[in-house]
Amino acid sequence: MNGQPEPGAWEKLGTQYLYRYPWLTMRQDRVRLPNGRVIDDYYIWEYPPWTNVLALTGKGHAVLIRQYRHGIGGVYWELPAGVHDKPGESLLEAAQRELLEETGFGGGTWTPWMELSANPALQNNLTCTFLAEGVEPLGPRQLDATEEISVHLVSIEELKTIVLQGEMLQSLHAAPILKYLLMLNR
Repeated sequence: MNGQPEPGAWEKLGTQYLYRYPWLTMRQDRVRLPNGRVIDDYYIWEYPPWTNVLALTGKGHAVLIRQYRHGIGGVYWELPAGVHDKPGESLLEAAQRELLEETGFGGGTWTPWMELSANPALQNNLTCTFLAEGVEPLGPRQLDATEEISVHLVSIEELKTIVLQGEMLQSLHAAPILKYLLMLNR
């Protein structure tokens, strides 16, 4: 674009795992930069892929959830979401499972919507968001023992207000909604 060369990839010289738990895996890499400099202690958090669903009913309401997030100590608006942690399950199947488990909604037409990284400098996973249009209630929710979630159907105007007023703090959830809102106004 401006004639400058693109940055090159780093060469991994070694890896040591510091923690290996189901929800906390951290490794220390030794890397060589393209300029030859060596960094002995570059830390990476490893996570499985995450999935989000921007689910819309046939009547044009978004299916949102609210739940407490201990890291920031508050209850906030979110998209139905979860971890892709079941062997043999596709990202789409994981997203469909999470929507049904958390909200009781399913069905509709599903489209891959957006891939994002929470922090590409320090985390190895991606979040894959799906747009699910025409979802409907299919059955009871199946929450995990640690989940306390309320489900809300909100209009597109309410969805816009929630994001623009900062009531949805999770950037990996707000970004797909903002993309959707931008696409409505094209």
